[in-house]
Amino acid sequence: MGTFVSRQLTPIIEAQISKFPVLAVTGPRQSGKTTLLKNLFSHYRYVSLENPNTREFATVDPVGFLNQYDKFVILDEVQRAPSLFSYIQARVDESGLMGQYILSGSQNFHLLNNITQSLAGRVALFKLLPLDFYELGSEQLLETTYLQAAIKGFYPAIFDRQIDPVVFYSNYLQTYIEKDVTELLNIKELKIFRTFVSLCAGRAGQLLNISALANECDISVNTARAWLSLLESSYIIFLLQPYHQNFNKRQIKTPKLYFYDTGLLSYLLGIRTPEELSENRSKGQVFENMVIAEYQKKNHHQYLHYDYFFWQDSNGNEVDLLRKISNGFEIAEIKATETVSNSLFKEMDRFEQIAAPAIVEKTLIYGGNENENWSKYKVMSWKNIQGPSNS
Repeated sequence: MGTFVSRQLTPIIEAQISKFPVLAVTGPRQSGKTTLLKNLFSHYRYVSLENPNTREFATVDPVGFLNQYDKFVILDEVQRAPSLFSYIQARVDESGLMGQYILSGSQNFHLLNNITQSLAGRVALFKLLPLDFYELGSEQLLETTYLQAAIKGFYPAIFDRQIDPVVFYSNYLQTYIEKDVTELLNIKELKIFRTFVSLCAGRAGQLLNISALANECDISVNTARAWLSLLESSYIIFLLQPYHQNFNKRQIKTPKLYFYDTGLLSYLLGIRTPEELSENRSKGQVFENMVIAEYQKKNHHQYLHYDYFFWQDSNGNEVDLLRKISNGFEIAEIKATETVSNSLFKEMDRFEQIAAPAIVEKTLIYGGNENENWSKYKVMSWKNIQGPSNS
């Protein structure tokens, strides 16, 4: 086995175990949830509901199942036995025990639906996404160029077992489509769904146009919506919402689509090597996607609870990433170039004028490896979106 990378969520989960009766960790398949929980709670029993016999026991006789697994137990892929949730609620209310159950699952939609219905107020929720730059940097595993990093992707198995990314993502897609998707939607047309996922990849970093996506895939708009929410709830894609405050200009109300992992994104785009990426017209989109996904990972792994947006008006003025702060905004322009020039700040300067008198903190995140000190701007290398200090 290769390197076990320690996760930023570890101390955060540890801090909540004495405060909540139930902890729940969601995230994509293969993001390291089971490894994290087994390491952190080695004294807990571990039960996987992927096992058909265990699942049948939990479904047919939830009372008997929870008598056997009454406390200090990790229930993995627990969304596969939804009837357990209301029984777990009764158990924790009765016992008053903190950290009684730890739940994990890779289908956000089902898990969260069951949690909000049965366990609201009793559960601390965490998201474990693929490895972030800080976690990789701590083990000297972060690639030296963004081209290498984007192609390799961020799933633990690639680093832990030294799996070739092409092999990993090919298998990941097959498993995901054959296992999760067919179970959730009974998609007869797996081929069409695969095409749909690839079309989403072609639109990474763009405004989401559901009818164009549906047309191109030759499916109904409702099907496209259902498939998008499936991709979202399985942590393949996320939607970044537009910021709406009215600065007296017509603003875009449509979200942008991004992938949680650029290794998977590159694989879907047919880009297999850093050299291919450097010559591909999607290079800027892949870089922007990697940076924005990194902010998502950082947000969840450091338990920051920030809200991120983009901003765009009907004249095409835009800001790639925006966060509202008490006295104004933090904004970022994301550019794959390795050379910093004045022209890269134009969009941020324009936003600053529109947002006046609010204070605007401006950061350029670029494809080079060094931070630069400019007087009016923070110029940050992609590699430095790491520790808690860079908000």
